[in-house]
Amino acid sequence: MSALSTDHGDHDHAHTGIEEDVELSYYAQRAQAMESLIIEKGMCTAEEIQRMVDTMRRRSPTDGARVVAHAWSDAEFKARLLADAVPALLELGYTLPENTPKVTVVENTDIVHHMVVCTLCSCYPRALLGTPPDWFKSLAYRSRAVVDPRGVMKEFGLNLGNDIEVRVMDSTGPDTRFLVLPRRPAGTEGFSEEELANLVTRDSMIGVTDALSPQPAPAAD
Repeated sequence: MSALSTDHGDHDHAHTGIEEDVELSYYAQRAQAMESLIIEKGMCTAEEIQRMVDTMRRRSPTDGARVVAHAWSDAEFKARLLADAVPALLELGYTLPENTPKVTVVENTDIVHHMVVCTLCSCYPRALLGTPPDWFKSLAYRSRAVVDPRGVMKEFGLNLGNDIEVRVMDSTGPDTRFLVLPRRPAGTEGFSEEELANLVTRDSMIGVTDALSPQPAPAAD
């Protein structure tokens, strides 16, 4: 399997109860030390930290898909989402944790296609998409996305014509995380928001693919 595998599985590792016997990586030790210091300084409690972690773990691409489906269905909401995503997300009941970088939504059209990368690490709109996939964090993706975005997208099965401009959005900066609003698939007129959301994939909200096309109705006997 290549470094840019499109495997959509996000595997959660079960806790064994013997984590204390496992040697922590440098970054894990650093995070643990920071957590202890924050608790010691009285900035928050261990319970509050755990609640925040649990909230983020409950996030998934389903959240982002609902936002996209609503934007496809409501032109006025889409305009507000593209102009300033945070208050638009509040309309749907989504709140960003305090100190979370702002989310900026960019729209794919028939003439412009956006693709997101974080060249230095793996900054990602977790509040809407959950945990980033392994390939998004890989050096292969982070290095190639900026120099050969069309080639990367081709590996995911997306071939864009030369008449479509490709814009690579780097979320390395501390202030913004990007979410791609993919093009609405043809043939979805009259679809409910739930039906539309089922066509929105995590990869299409990163921009390496388009949204799914609707399945054709079965032929009548």
